[in-house]
Amino acid sequence: MTDKLTLYGAPGYGSVVVEVALTLLDEPYEAVDIPSDSPAAFLAAARAVNPMLQVPALVLPSGELMTESAAILIWLADAHVRLAPTITDPKRPQFLRWMTFIPASIYSMYWVRDEPHRLAATRDAEAVILERTAQRIADCWRIMDEQVQPGRYILGDELSVLDLYVTVVSRWTPRRKRFYEVAPKMAEVVRRVDADPRLAEFWARRFPFEDGWEG
Repeated sequence: MTDKLTLYGAPGYGSVVVEVALTLLDEPYEAVDIPSDSPAAFLAAARAVNPMLQVPALVLPSGELMTESAAILIWLADAHVRLAPTITDPKRPQFLRWMTFIPASIYSMYWVRDEPHRLAATRDAEAVILERTAQRIADCWRIMDEQVQPGRYILGDELSVLDLYVTVVSRWTPRRKRFYEVAPKMAEVVRRVDADPRLAEFWARRFPFEDGWEG
């Protein structure tokens, strides 16, 4: 891949994990930020790019649209033969398992959390949804942590896009302090990715570690 990719997203959103991967892969890309100061502005801008009204949305040099963060990450890693176990690697099944688990069981909760009125008829019901989805997210991180045996990274000693995915998504609700409690094995991994010197400038620019960021 030599031509530039165009990535639609916003600082702190799910597009950040794709940007992290592109940064580590030294892949040239143009980041186009969608306004995130209000839900209405975000949806209006996202509608022009992705019918699902979501980011990330990646436009390939051919003009083809890719969506779904896990799909984009796996495609990038496979295209570069880096940041993922190859298809014949014994670690590949678990890589695919957890790369699918995160969007299916955890990331999907934020569609509800971002606008709980989508499913709740009253403010009281919204509060219940927020409480229960936060607990569900924590439970899913715990379940995953119980079933992985990390080395330096989740699948062993090689960094993969799975580590990047967990690092970014674990910064969202219920945030890192809760994540550290329920996922102590993966806690060491995400701290290692946080501190990777290759990403210091990127984090400062696209997802800074501001006061209180851990929750």
